[in-house]
Amino acid sequence: MSDAAKYGIPSGVLGLKGPTAHPSEGSLPIRGDLAHIALADRYLVAHYVEPQIRMIGSSDIPLHIRPDIGSPAITTLPAGSIFEVLDFSGGWCWGCLGAEGPAGYVQAAALAPLGT
Repeated sequence: MSDAAKYGIPSGVLGLKGPTAHPSEGSLPIRGDLAHIALADRYLVAHYVEPQIRMIGSSDIPLHIRPDIGSPAITTLPAGSIFEVLDFSGGWCWGCLGAEGPAGYVQAAALAPLGT
């Protein structure tokens, strides 16, 4: 297992000049309401979040595009891999593999605290 990434607030003046294009769904950890803190210098959203580091439990699990078991899977996350959680809601977690994605939803029950 690799060391968990540490993120801080980007240095310098944060400002966006002109319109920004949002990435395709599932590619980067950004939604309309929040984004990964590492994206604060590139994307404007209402809230930026420093991730909570978790581990995928004992089985491989799908990373879904939406918090719905029937939604398309972006990829499969292997058991024991690191997942950066940005939001918990209704039995689902939204997060990513890292600041550059991919990002999506996993069932909260499939996650374990880091190091277990």
